[in-house]
Amino acid sequence: MPKSRSGGGLTTTQQAAKFLGVAALSGAVLAGIALPAAGALGLAAKGTVEGFDEIPANLKTPPLSQRTTILDRDGGAIATVYSRDRTVVPLKDISPYMQDAIIAIEDSRFYEHGAVDLKGILRALNRNVQAGGTAQGASTLTQQYVKNVFVEEAGDDPEKVAEATQQTLGRKVRELKYAIQVEEELGKKKILENYLNITFFGQQAYGIEAASQRYFSKHAKDLKLEEAALLAGIVQSPSRYDPVNDAEEATKRRNTVLARMAAVRSISQAEAEKAMKTPVKLKVSRPNNGCITAVSGSGFFCDYVRKTILTDPAFGKTDEERAKLWNLGGLTIRTTLDPRAQRAANEAATARVNKDDKFAASVVQVQPGSGKILSMGQSRPYGLDQKQHETVLNLSVSNKMGGSTYGFQVGSTFKPFTAAAALEKGISPATSFSTDWKMTLKERDFRNCTGSPAGYADWPLQNELESEKGSWDMTSALGKSINTYFALLEQKAGLCETVEMAKKLGYERGDGKKIGEYPSITLGGEVSTPLSMAGAYAAFANRGTYCTPIAIESITDPNGKKLKVPQSTCTRAMSEKTADTINQMLKGVVEDGTGTQAGLSDRDNAGKTGTTNDRKDAWFVGYTPNLSTAVWVGDDIGEKSSMFNVTIGGRWYPKVCGGCLPGPIWKIAMTGALDASETPSFNPVSVPRAKAKEDKEKGDRDRDRDRDRDRGNEDREDDKPGRDDPFPGIDLPESVIGGPGGGGPRGQGGGSEGP
Repeated sequence: MPKSRSGGGLTTTQQAAKFLGVAALSGAVLAGIALPAAGALGLAAKGTVEGFDEIPANLKTPPLSQRTTILDRDGGAIATVYSRDRTVVPLKDISPYMQDAIIAIEDSRFYEHGAVDLKGILRALNRNVQAGGTAQGASTLTQQYVKNVFVEEAGDDPEKVAEATQQTLGRKVRELKYAIQVEEELGKKKILENYLNITFFGQQAYGIEAASQRYFSKHAKDLKLEEAALLAGIVQSPSRYDPVNDAEEATKRRNTVLARMAAVRSISQAEAEKAMKTPVKLKVSRPNNGCITAVSGSGFFCDYVRKTILTDPAFGKTDEERAKLWNLGGLTIRTTLDPRAQRAANEAATARVNKDDKFAASVVQVQPGSGKILSMGQSRPYGLDQKQHETVLNLSVSNKMGGSTYGFQVGSTFKPFTAAAALEKGISPATSFSTDWKMTLKERDFRNCTGSPAGYADWPLQNELESEKGSWDMTSALGKSINTYFALLEQKAGLCETVEMAKKLGYERGDGKKIGEYPSITLGGEVSTPLSMAGAYAAFANRGTYCTPIAIESITDPNGKKLKVPQSTCTRAMSEKTADTINQMLKGVVEDGTGTQAGLSDRDNAGKTGTTNDRKDAWFVGYTPNLSTAVWVGDDIGEKSSMFNVTIGGRWYPKVCGGCLPGPIWKIAMTGALDASETPSFNPVSVPRAKAKEDKEKGDRDRDRDRDRDRGNEDREDDKPGRDDPFPGIDLPESVIGGPGGGGPRGQGGGSEGP
């Protein structure tokens, strides 16, 4: 017995009741809506329709959910995402066979009647009474179309779907009312086009183009007769007549459609018989949907784009408006992603850290001067299968954008911000402080931005090694990452000034909360994200101008109309001279300091290592004049573990440090992303040094090297006689590092730093 549409078959009594309901409905329309008699039960949709509200715009051009295509900056496809797989096509791009097939099987008198086919209702009632069930429906294509529009608008909301499909007289009246107006205002051809684009064909395919691609891997305009008949047959019951899961049942249904086409003379009997003898030949294309399908490990970037549309007011004033834009889709989004940089970032993130390691790596790159995010890579692949060590947690970004709850302590990578604040206040790079290897300061000697003491407790802190005592200037303190120096420098420059400089550079907590104004911030005691750090260091490369990170270049809607997208806002964070001075000092870190394993030999580059208390987070953030990259390594699952005596990426580390793991990852990412033909230089500037500093450091060179050799630091690259030295007399061996610092009573742990 033929199967009815959704809702099940009706008994003979129910069929009679349904007929009476239709009669009552027709009467209601005639009496209550004042339709002209000529356009009543025949409903030819001719003449004036009086007493109706205006037809909703969504019935003329329904906002159909479609595929959204996300492109890289060169126009290459990153991923295709959709809530419903659909591509809207005009009627001219739909095979005539398909048009004839759907009319023949669903509404053979489509071109003869109005919105409601009374003759069809009577015929169906008679057939169904004889069959003792539901053998034939009576809804016209126009009525089906109107119902589908309401269902489409309901989306995935169960309550709205139930409301759109409820079997009540009120809903029937509304459907009929709109069907009449649709007939009058759109015409048959447009209704047929809209119907074929909105209808569900099973296998996640909405609309004829998606269905044609899904089952036959071809465009709808190229469908053959037997293929069109197969697809037309699916509409009545997509699950029952699914050719992928039940080819025999689908073939029977196809032949029914072919027979009907011959009966209504849209094809000849000979054509029908020939098509019936043709075996069903599917060429199924499986759907590739979502950021999980993104190329070159760019799933995290893809998801960041999605989050941007869902959260940025540029795409709607409310969450609901933005969600509607995303779910409707049909967008073409050109992003800032550089395919070369993305490949390099993905390669770098996975080169030194395995996906099944306890610890993970994150790499993010930003273009100085534009704020464009060029790449996002992680050691764990994007996805939901935890058995395959996949994750959707984007370690590069804030919690709001899909990242970790708080972000990560940044360690000594914060120290350049303190240095910049000091320089902006007029403090010379030659300023020196003499300290023991450990010290205790008073929190009350630091003032927050309200002018109040930063606290009333003692703040104990220390350097990494007992030998790290004496006098340093700003250049040597950055190179060796001396905690005691930067605590005193922050006190001299001002805690508030230091915090404000960080804010000017886009430094933000991962949880979006206010940055804590505590002294230990200078040692990296506050949390942030790799994207925030890459953006901040990009300002140094851009000679002091910070540009907010952006991921989207342009968006066009399904009609080709351009939408407004967020623009990067560039503001001066410091003077060019300050930035140039920072650049020169940070060059020493990669050339002769704690970041020598990261240094690039073919171009100007600068950076800073960072390792936090107990080695729970390790960083390298660095840049050239045209690219800024931040690398983080740490525990991304559960309570954070320390990175002592661990194996990561198949390599044993007595202790992970910023220079020995994030540094080499940074080098891989930068080398792969940069064009060897483009080697811009930093603006040269002379950096003042402390008097007699060079002689003292030169005398310490041999002692430091011997001490490091005795410590057996396998991660250190020993100094070699005759090495080119941009700062004569300064020795910055990789293992001479800042100490673990001391968190204040508020738990603001300072950032110790390894090489």
